[in-house]
Amino acid sequence: MNKFLERLNAGEILVSDGATGSNLQKMGLKAGQAPEDLIIDNPEILMELEGRFVKAGSDIVLTCTFGGTRMRMKDSKYQDRAPELNMKAVELVRKAAAAAGRSDVLVGGSMGPVGGLIKPYGPLEADEVKATFAEQAKALAEGGADLLVIETMFAFEETTAAFEGARSVTDLPIVVSFSYDRGTRSMMGVKPKDVMKRYTQMGATVVGANCGTTLDNMETIVTEYANTVPNFPIWAKPNAGVPHMDIQTEQAIYDMTPDDMANFAKKYIVLGAKIVGGCCGSTPEHVAAIAKAVK
Repeated sequence: MNKFLERLNAGEILVSDGATGSNLQKMGLKAGQAPEDLIIDNPEILMELEGRFVKAGSDIVLTCTFGGTRMRMKDSKYQDRAPELNMKAVELVRKAAAAAGRSDVLVGGSMGPVGGLIKPYGPLEADEVKATFAEQAKALAEGGADLLVIETMFAFEETTAAFEGARSVTDLPIVVSFSYDRGTRSMMGVKPKDVMKRYTQMGATVVGANCGTTLDNMETIVTEYANTVPNFPIWAKPNAGVPHMDIQTEQAIYDMTPDDMANFAKKYIVLGAKIVGGCCGSTPEHVAAIAKAVK
């Protein structure tokens, strides 16, 4: 059986990783530079960050492929190497976990938005979006990912294209995770209960939320998910609070402490979350506190 399904079905609470982008910025990622380019240009920095999450207690580490679709990589020098880049990203997580002395780490293939809206809301064709996600999902699966994570989504049209594209090329478990950046609604006004209904019916293994606004709002979202389809596995990966800019360093500052994140992770689990972690602003220290609190 798939290792992720095995552990999920056994009732284990799994800890995911923290932020990729905000941590890489602290480690030298330049503004405007695509993190995905580092997979080929500087794999060592990615493995260092991934290794820190592994040592902090992450059971699941996501690949640095959030923007790894050919469509999203239109400005990247590696656009034509998109499948290779996704496969290599899986390999980097495996190597980082091995270097940290753990063979049990699960690799989540990250699949983020393509950067545009599908008709009638924008210029993109649904079939094109579905094809670009299918290409990415196939590469992540062939690279050896244990699960696929369709994350930071805000519109049904794109999420469904991503899900159908992924399912057309692999039978890996799929997590569908929306971002509710308007409190308890997505940018397109989507409600958690409707996300839960739609993607449980489509065959998602886990439904959840990541990014978003406050830890309190994430608690409300998880509650709505749990009330809509009771006992269905939920993924909760909130930001470390709402960021504000440090004018001197020009970096976003996130105010939630590791203990704050850990305390809320326990609340999410009581409500029905089976996988907890952090999104933007979440450091390995945040993940370590979450792992200590929930394991």
